Amino acid sequence: MRLFTYVIDHDLGFAPNPFHGVCSLAACKPRIRLFAQLGDYVIGTGSAPNRLDGRLSYWMRIDEIVDFDRYWSDPRFRRRRPVMNGSLMQRHGDNIYHRDVDGSWIQADSFHSEADGSPSLPNLKRDTGSTSRVLLGRDYAYWGKDGPSVPDRFSQFVHSTQGHKVRFPPPEVETFVAWLRSMPERGLIGRPANWPE
Repeated sequence: MRLFTYVIDHDLGFAPNPFHGVCSLAACKPRIRLFAQLGDYVIGTGSAPNRLDGRLSYWMRIDEIVDFDRYWSDPRFRRRRPVMNGSLMQRHGDNIYHRDVDGSWIQADSFHSEADGSPSLPNLKRDTGSTSRVLLGRDYAYWGKDGPSVPDRFSQFVHSTQGHKVRFPPPEVETFVAWLRSMPERGLIGRPANWPE
């Protein structure tokens, strides 16, 4: 069991997407999506611009990994496709990539598209360039803006810059995960930090 930790710059319910009983990481963080395995944990902490540094936004235990084509075609995840004229939750659907018959990537109109709905090539390259893996977890807690502060004794697990951290001694990971799991709430608990009130 490993633990990947990173800071969430824009918390909009897109990456991660905590809705419909599953937490998913299907965009951004390509290195985490490339290397994480079943049973690993991913945590995201709040950003300084949101005045949430040092606070948990979410954690999830990975229990399924699919590729973009499977994510797009699987009926279980159809509700996770974006609906840009829908609710905030629908607009931030993260099921946005699949391949065309010629093997090229199709990017659905989404939070990662250009304002006119056309593909954003920088986002497409970052999201699909090194991996097509989607991480899924049904054992998760997502607080958004209302997450608890990480105790000082676990400060090494709070990442504050771009990228992520993963190299932690296993006994420290086990202790930290035990603290995460000691909190009773699960699933969607709070609103994304960057949603309007």
